[in-house]
Amino acid sequence: MEFFLDTADIGEIRKALAWGILDGVTTNPSLVAKTGRRFEDVKRDILALVPGPVSLEVTAEDTAGMMEQAELLAAEGDQVVVKIPLTPAGIAAVVQCTELGIRTNVTLCFSANQALIAAKAGATYISPFVGRLDDIGHDGMQLVEEILEVYEAYGFKTKVLAASLRHPLHVLQAAKMGAHVGTMPFKTMEQLFHHPLTDLGLQRFLEDWRKVPGQS
Repeated sequence: MEFFLDTADIGEIRKALAWGILDGVTTNPSLVAKTGRRFEDVKRDILALVPGPVSLEVTAEDTAGMMEQAELLAAEGDQVVVKIPLTPAGIAAVVQCTELGIRTNVTLCFSANQALIAAKAGATYISPFVGRLDDIGHDGMQLVEEILEVYEAYGFKTKVLAASLRHPLHVLQAAKMGAHVGTMPFKTMEQLFHHPLTDLGLQRFLEDWRKVPGQS
């Protein structure tokens, strides 16, 4: 499973890249707004840092406006994936992007039927939002499982990008189901490293090492 970082924070991206396990980045207008910086500046910095797929979202609500933005974004670099909402206008834009060879990430997916539509439109990625479904009392991981089942049945090439992964268990569940990508906040990715026995074991090894003659 590929690991994407769901952020627009350049500092977080630098840290994840230094670990050597980051495959790509997903952003959205809310994440960009949190930085307090201009979108153009954020976009430039991310694309300069990340060699893998970078999802940049359109903000227009009509197909023509989405296509205008999509073509401008795609021209920014080979790693750009245009993020488009799962609306009728958005799906029409995905069809046109597919015809032009522009990669797309269809976002705000909350049902397998929506995911089926996105795949038929030729989406590169579909982003089911696991955490947001959990927030309203639904099983977000069940949606990921359903989408994978439908895509396998019909041989769709659209990759399942499990989004809104709130904690390490979400990541593990998505990986066990065979999700192609998991995108997560920096905190969640950082938590994947930790286990109390790892921390305790390292502490004991270092304490014992200091007892070895000639060590300090």
